[in-house]
Amino acid sequence: MLSDHASMGLIEAAVLGIVQGLTEFLPISSTAHLRVVPSLLGWSDPGVAYSAVIQLGSVIAVLAYFWKDLLNIAKGFFAAISKKDYAATDVRLVFAILLGTVPICVLGLALKHVLETDGGPLRSLTVIGAASIVMAALLALAERLGKRTRLVEDMGVKDGLLIGLAQAMALIPGCSRSGTTLTAALFLGMKREDAARFSFLLGIPAIVLSGLLEAKKVLEGPLDAGSTTSVLVGLAAATVVSYAAIWWMLNFLKSHSTMVFIVYRLVFGVAVLGLALSNLIH
Repeated sequence: MLSDHASMGLIEAAVLGIVQGLTEFLPISSTAHLRVVPSLLGWSDPGVAYSAVIQLGSVIAVLAYFWKDLLNIAKGFFAAISKKDYAATDVRLVFAILLGTVPICVLGLALKHVLETDGGPLRSLTVIGAASIVMAALLALAERLGKRTRLVEDMGVKDGLLIGLAQAMALIPGCSRSGTTLTAALFLGMKREDAARFSFLLGIPAIVLSGLLEAKKVLEGPLDAGSTTSVLVGLAAATVVSYAAIWWMLNFLKSHSTMVFIVYRLVFGVAVLGLALSNLIH
């Protein structure tokens, strides 16, 4: 519940919304930054619930950005099903997304108690720093080994499951949902822009379910005007910035590698580990 955050100021809420929007769709981990940024600024950990709720801003943004794609996929899916053309591109894509969502849902439910414990072991700064470094190394390896020839339209159920298994790694703060799925897609030979596009589409069900579950808990608990306003401010900031981040990311990857994110993750991970082990941030 958000009752612990009733005193959260509007500036703090706006900053956290901006952080969420900037980091949800870049492969650098929104969860990690929503944990680290408050620590650096001397604020309290916003908690799993608040983080999950403002993720709905990212959901609104990705649905708004891809609404034409989603509509066309849905039309193609039902048209192909009516013709029993189960090998059609849209059918394969829908099942790839659905099957790819299963691992993170199953593991999320199985580890629910651990994941929802604010201040728990998985939200420790050392785990976040180490995860960031490991994922930087894996993304660098994917950049080096990936053939970058496949498109979103080439995705099949097997690809969806493999990328979905990678997405489940994002339950560990610092791994990054977009980072793990982008890395797996590159390993599977996808072009960078298409890897990011599939990553965004695959993330819709998981982010929607996570945000709605936490929003339900929030609505069932005590809310005052202050905490409600804070949530709305964070949500609005996350929505606007997320939309801009999606647009920028897809255009950036048309002509650039992911090296800037690899370097950033390494620097971020080393810095977080250093500050945490030196007890400079908690």
